[in-house]
Amino acid sequence: MKSPASHKRPHTPDGLDQVYGVHALQSLLERGEAPREIWVQHGAGSRLSELLTQAGGLGARILEHPRAVLDQLTQGASHQGVVAFCPPLAPESEESLWLKLRAWPSNTPPLLLVLDGVTDVHNFGACLRSADAAGAHGVIVAKDKAAPLNATVRKVACGAADVVPVYQVTNLARTMAKLKDAGVWITGTAGEADASVYDIDMSGPTALVVGAEGKGMRRLTREACDNLAKLPMAGQVSSLNVSVAAGICLFEAVRQRQLAS
Repeated sequence: MKSPASHKRPHTPDGLDQVYGVHALQSLLERGEAPREIWVQHGAGSRLSELLTQAGGLGARILEHPRAVLDQLTQGASHQGVVAFCPPLAPESEESLWLKLRAWPSNTPPLLLVLDGVTDVHNFGACLRSADAAGAHGVIVAKDKAAPLNATVRKVACGAADVVPVYQVTNLARTMAKLKDAGVWITGTAGEADASVYDIDMSGPTALVVGAEGKGMRRLTREACDNLAKLPMAGQVSSLNVSVAAGICLFEAVRQRQLAS
């Protein structure tokens, strides 16, 4: 393991995304994806030896740096002593979505999250993190008026962006119509809906749609939903952050599926 001679923060590799944390690195290696370079905190190499050996075997260049360098690089986030530099992520195609749905196992109903007009990269990353935590099988976004799948999203998602499939589609309403033809029931979240999210059956094949914070779903997206549901709000605020709302709805679907199993 090489150690740079200078104590100044070295130049980071160009054109690569930063992925930090033990879980994120482990997820990469489990999928056979090798980071181009890994920065390891001084003294942390022994507890990460197995992962670093695996990464090195796949061709990763491993360097040691002081913790202060990693703290500065990750802006104080919990990097757990390791930062990997990887090629940028690319979303999966719409055709990939249909191929997976056609081959979907009948005993596990799909649970998908649809983001309509979510353009803030921090909200996008947080939605991916919620989707991963709930075990969602994918996130669907439009090519236009949607946050890019960039390094910031990857950081905010804390590893979820590397494991949750993101399907980029040309026309969101048309994709939702095809989902319905495939037997997926679509529930959109809207504050003015009559039904509560707790009243909607999400134990079967389900796609949950959340709109941009403040604006909500667009008209065509709303019209493409099978039903609309709201979160019961007991306090003074009128809405929640989109990732929080998505997480609550996803875990309600998880609760229903556990009861139905």
